[in-house]
Order: sequence, then structure tokens, then C-alpha cells
Amino acid sequence: MNRKQRAFTLVELLVVIAIIGVLVALLLPAVQAAREAARRSQCSNNLKQFGLALHNYHDTYLCFPAGRTSRSISTHAALLPFMEQSNAQNLIDFSSSWNHANNDAARGTFVPIFNCPSDPQTNMPIGWAGTSYRANQGSGVLWGNPPTDSSDPNYGYPAPNGVFYLNSFRRMADLLDGTSQTAAFSEHPKGDFNNGQSSPTDTFWPRTNPTTADEAYAQCEALDPTSLSFQRVSDVGAPWLQGYHSTTIYFHVGPPNSRSCMYPPGRIGTSAFSYHPGGVMMALCDGSVRFVSESINLQTWRDLGQRDDGRPVSDY
Repeated sequence: MNRKQRAFTLVELLVVIAIIGVLVALLLPAVQAAREAARRSQCSNNLKQFGLALHNYHDTYLCFPAGRTSRSISTHAALLPFMEQSNAQNLIDFSSSWNHANNDAARGTFVPIFNCPSDPQTNMPIGWAGTSYRANQGSGVLWGNPPTDSSDPNYGYPAPNGVFYLNSFRRMADLLDGTSQTAAFSEHPKGDFNNGQSSPTDTFWPRTNPTTADEAYAQCEALDPTSLSFQRVSDVGAPWLQGYHSTTIYFHVGPPNSRSCMYPPGRIGTSAFSYHPGGVMMALCDGSVRFVSESINLQTWRDLGQRDDGRPVSDY
């Protein structure tokens, strides 16, 4: 008697492969979403550590650290001992500028808590260590403090209204809007360090001279980011030692995930930005951390960036 051997036919095999493909297609978004949720949770924890360090710094020195010192040393550098990173701070010569040879070792020291796991950029220039987090300067466009020389093109511009700027050293009592309604830190991924290509993390140059935050935001959004003529700063997010608007400081000029721009002489609108879908993580001055939607009302976002505007922040 002839015995028939049982086996898959070609059609059955193709059907099984198709079913497996459909199942993978259905499961992959769920797996990716779970991974992003884990990354966002870690990012939130990092910012929580920034908030705790900020309060411990204030308890010690009775003020918050400056957004940058006269030698352009960052807020991040000041907070290191309160993040169990005293060894990294011991490498810093605060009496020298951020790019002085005395600070070579510090500039290249990788600090894990400074980096969001959703930030894809890991290739840094040799000797530069980066950060995905920035300190809030406020909702104005002036970079630094108001000039006293009446011939200066920025003469008469209001002082920064956030918490961190040049030699700021603000106290808790200066936050008249309350610590729970004032932003301290948010995100901005590291750049591609290549002015030969456009990247969403770059700081662009509209070649305009806005006088208000509204003008700055509109002019920044109007430019063509694919045109290299608007390329300005691709060295974004590194080194963390440098207190700079494209490295460790951001503004509440445009909403979360909007484009970052600079407007020489001395006007800036770098934004909070992230690769988390739909918004950014933000640490408030009370130490709490919130996820803020990129569709937040722009005035509410600007109110969060100000320490003493007197307006209550609406629900967000």
C-alpha cells in the first residue's frame, strides 16, 4: 500500500507567513509604544533629579544657580554635586571659561543623567559631552541682560523673566507666580554637529530682527529649514559645560516642539523640543515633572516661562 506523506502545501505555507506578518505588524506599534513609555519614564526621572538638585542647591546657597556665569559656565555644572556627581564638578575650573584648556577634562565627561534615552544622538565631537536638558530663561527674546549703552541695538529691551540667565542667582522668593507655575527645565535633543545638513534640532537664522516674542516665533516658523542659507548652529546640546542658548538654555518664545531660531544681534528664541510623540517633559520649580502637549495654548506656555507676570496659569 502506498502511504501518503503529510506536509504543508505551498499555499498553506504562504498563508502562515502572511498571518505571521499581520501579527507582527499589529504587535510592533504596541512594542514600540511600550519602549517609548519606558524611555519617557526615565526622562521624567532625570528631570526629577534636576528638580531635587535645584532645591538642594537653594537650601545650601539660598538662591538658584545662574543660567550661565560671566565665563559661560552652565547651570548643569553648578548642580553636579547635588546629583552625586561631585567628581565631575571637581574637574571644572570655574575661574576659567568653558573652552579653556583647564576645562578640557570636564567638557568631555559624560554624565548619564544629562541625557534623555529618547535622544537618538550619541556621536559627540571628540572632547565634548552632551545634554538633552536645558534651563528656562523666560519668554522674552533678549539674550543676556539689558544693555546700559543707549547706542546698543538691544537697549530698552526688558530683562529676562525666567529663572536662569546671565548671573541670575534668583531666590525662591523671586518666583512671585509660585514654584508650581514656573518652569525650571525642559528638553532639547542634541544636534548633528553638521552645518552642511538641516536637522530639526538646529538653531536657524531667519535673518530678521524681531522686537517681540510673537514676531520672533512667526519669523522662525516662516523660514524654509531645508535651505542651508538659514543654517546657523548645529553644535546643539554639547558640551554641557557651556552656558549657551543652543546648549543648556531654552526660551518660552515658541511652543514646545517648535523651531529654534536666533536673531543677531543678541535676540534668541530656542525652544523646548523632544522626540517624545506630541510634546515635551518639563520640570517645574517646585520639583514636579509634567508632560506638556505641543498643542498647549501659547500664552499659557509663555506664562509658565515667567516667574512674576502675575497671571494664573490655566489648566494644561
